[in-house]
Order: sequence, then structure tokens, then C-alpha cells
Amino acid sequence: MLVHLKGVLTPEEVATARSLLADESLWRDGRTSAGAQAAVVKHNEQLAQDSVAARRLQALVAAAVRRDPLFFSAALPRRLFNPLFNRYRPEAPAYGPHVDGAVLHSRADDQWVRTDLSCTVFLSDPQDYDGGELTIHDTYGTHRLKLPAGDAVLYPGTSVHEVTPVTRGVRLASFFWIESMVRHETQRRLLFELDMNLLQLRQQVGETAQTLALTGVYHNLLRLWATP
Repeated sequence: MLVHLKGVLTPEEVATARSLLADESLWRDGRTSAGAQAAVVKHNEQLAQDSVAARRLQALVAAAVRRDPLFFSAALPRRLFNPLFNRYRPEAPAYGPHVDGAVLHSRADDQWVRTDLSCTVFLSDPQDYDGGELTIHDTYGTHRLKLPAGDAVLYPGTSVHEVTPVTRGVRLASFFWIESMVRHETQRRLLFELDMNLLQLRQQVGETAQTLALTGVYHNLLRLWATP
């Protein structure tokens, strides 16, 4: 399941992030944080985590996604891996096909996070660069994404994905992983679909005995499947 989250960051927050990311001294070769297999196909730059700017950016992105109701409904987050930041440009243009590690250590809070879902928050507008599509390969086909600055996408952590070569300009993004309260992707998808349809039903008919009963079904399923 892919979910497009619109306007996760406000224009002001995007401007703040870009300003903080403009410091050239903070960028490192992305391969230094990759495992042996990923390092072969990873050719980008990554923001050093041990700076004041990085901590400000991590807090900014984490707060933004946590206030987004669609993010909560789709991810049902239990733990968040601290947001990271990468940069693609012709000198460091791409990240070839890879699968993220199943369990990763988050330095910010010293926790291990199971990577049920991946999230990319776009910080550059599509017209700012050529290439650089986030390309996700899953059982439903191949999806190529190049979203407006401030938008984000949630997608399964199990998927093979890549960033195609940037041939002009600069692509900035934040990325992180989510351990969900509901581990199984099919169960999360069913809960999300039920929640979204309940919202539409309430808009159409208001609060009725049927919407109340269906809300009970949602919460009983969540109670059955969730591990808080």
C-alpha cells in the first residue's frame, strides 16, 4: 500500500529545512551509513546526524508527521526511526535497487526499530531537478514518484526501491522508517480502508447507528491486531 501524504510540511517548514540543509560542511558520502550490499548501489550524500542542524531537522519532520491524521491512520505508528536527510545531484546522483534492513538502530533514542513502513518527505520541488524519481517495485507493479516539496509518501518497508539518477539540480529529502502497532501489512491496509470509508460515510450521512457500529468494528479489530 502506497499512501500520498499532502502538505505534511508547511511552506515555512520546507523553507526552514532548506536553509538548514544549505550548510555544505554537514554533508557526508552516503555510503558510510550503508551496509555492504547497499554500498555497492548507493551514490548519494547524507546529512551528518551529530549536528545541531540535524537535530532541529529531525524534530521538525517528526513533529510534522505526528500531527498528520492520514499518517497516523495509514501507519498506526509504534516507533519512529529518527528522520534522516539525503541529497542527490549529478556528482552524487542515485541509489540503485535495494531493500532496507528489517531492523535498524535509531541513534536519537537508542532504540531498535522494525521497518514495517518507509517514509520519504520531499524537500525539493519537481521542477528543481531532472531525474531523481523514487521508484518502488512491489506486487502491484512499479511506481515512480516525484512529489511537491512538503509532501510525503508511505510505502511498505519490504519493497525493492531506488532513486533514479539526478542529471540536473538538487534533490533534497528526508527519509525514515516506522514500526507499526499492526505488524501485518494486510491488516493495516484493511484498517486504513475501513477508517477512510468511515470518514466519507460520516460526511455523507452524519453520525448514525450504523457509523457507530462500524466504528466499533474498527476499534475491535485494532484491539485484536495491535501491539501498543
